[in-house]
Amino acid sequence: MDDVVQLNNVTKVYCMGDQQVEALKGISFSVRPGEFVAIMGASGSGKSTCMNILGCLDVPTSGEYLLEEVNVGGLSGNQLAEIRNKKLGFVFQGFNLLARTTARENVELPLVYARIPAAARRAKAMEALAQVGLAERADHYSNQLSGGQQQRVAIARALVNEPAIIMADEPTGNLDSQTSEEIMGIFQTLNSRGITIIMVTHEQDIAAFTSRQIIFRDGLIISDVPNALQRISTITRKEAP
Repeated sequence: MDDVVQLNNVTKVYCMGDQQVEALKGISFSVRPGEFVAIMGASGSGKSTCMNILGCLDVPTSGEYLLEEVNVGGLSGNQLAEIRNKKLGFVFQGFNLLARTTARENVELPLVYARIPAAARRAKAMEALAQVGLAERADHYSNQLSGGQQQRVAIARALVNEPAIIMADEPTGNLDSQTSEEIMGIFQTLNSRGITIIMVTHEQDIAAFTSRQIIFRDGLIISDVPNALQRISTITRKEAP
């Protein structure tokens, strides 16, 4: 099967006044379907810029980014928005849920944008909530859920359109260690079902749950290795659906 993601000599240069800042200095890597990849590095290393490009939130200054063999570099803003909605699922550190909306309604949002009929939206949202073990909380509002439960809702929302990739940006950054392991257990379970996951993290303990680690420094990739000692969440087997 072809790579789901391929970056070829990608650079990104930002203009800061009369200065140019090279955030990415010619990086290349690919991701196969079904991989679980951690992108790591210190602040300013280029990992967040890379994630923005992978998530079609930004475009390279030069080089090539292929998503499912489509070069996204020449696409319009509307085309990029369509890719973000249909091919990518996003999970953020801050959950990004609507406060006065139920868990199910939060999960339905990408389907609303995709103009899916209401009955089908509800069914798909409930299926996604079941995948993260939260179907029984479908009618609860965000402020009635714990941080871990809110992140489960966010993961369900990322899943609901059956994306090619889930992009997770520091998904455990606001969670305690036990809840973080629960969330990583859910990601591992989803990955075991064939879902491709790319995750940015600065925490080695969290990256240990992934199967591959790409490490950035000063806009370059300095390491890209399989995680031979992948940590398996003890909660995955006991609690994940």
